[in-house]
Amino acid sequence: MSDSLVWWMFGLGAATVIAVSFIAAPYGRYTRAGWGPMIPARLGWVLMESPAVFALLGFHLTGEAPLQPGAIALLGLWLLHYCNRTFIFPFRMRADGKTMPVVIAAMAIGFNLFNAYLNGRWLAVENRYPASWLLEPRFIVGAVIFLIGFGINVWSDAVLRALRGPKDQGYSIPRGGLYELIACPNYFGELLEWLGFSLAAWSLAGLAFAAYTAANLVPRARAHWRWYRQTFPDYPQNRRALIPYVW
Repeated sequence: MSDSLVWWMFGLGAATVIAVSFIAAPYGRYTRAGWGPMIPARLGWVLMESPAVFALLGFHLTGEAPLQPGAIALLGLWLLHYCNRTFIFPFRMRADGKTMPVVIAAMAIGFNLFNAYLNGRWLAVENRYPASWLLEPRFIVGAVIFLIGFGINVWSDAVLRALRGPKDQGYSIPRGGLYELIACPNYFGELLEWLGFSLAAWSLAGLAFAAYTAANLVPRARAHWRWYRQTFPDYPQNRRALIPYVW
């Protein structure tokens, strides 16, 4: 696999952290006019996350050699996250009447295709994960970190959903668990997921994706934290943005 594509991912992460630090991506609470045509938010989520499922599966199903057991396990971790994001999360979110710009969905589709190619090629074409890889400390620790992050991510989304009734589109202060320590446990969980995945795969492609995830979510977490503090006078002052007790 060409190392140049991996470095393109690192470069994309550097550009993203600069852009997102100054311009809040216009979806969710930051949705605003001036970004062109809009589509329903639920449809946008399905469209922009689905390439990460189908493109990666395509690489594995059309590979020239049978998949190694370790590659199958890594594929399972990947699909655990993205099947939830594509087929479960959008249909559980409180999204009635909400929209997102077409351009945001299109950019996410492009990124997910690129990322699926990068990581899918590493897993399917390089195919360097025999059954013995499943007993490697790198895989075991990485998989555990991934699953902890996934659990945090799913739990955090459930807490946010529970804050709203079926017709309630407003925002309120989330409470309980990690929400008592940080503003964005969902982002913290996702960072753990891809850090764990990069360790379990022990790949430069996985590390590049983890770095990009941080470049995208760290500035957005800080923006959320500031928004909460500005919107709610009673927002707990001891809560950090993303990392408990640290930041």
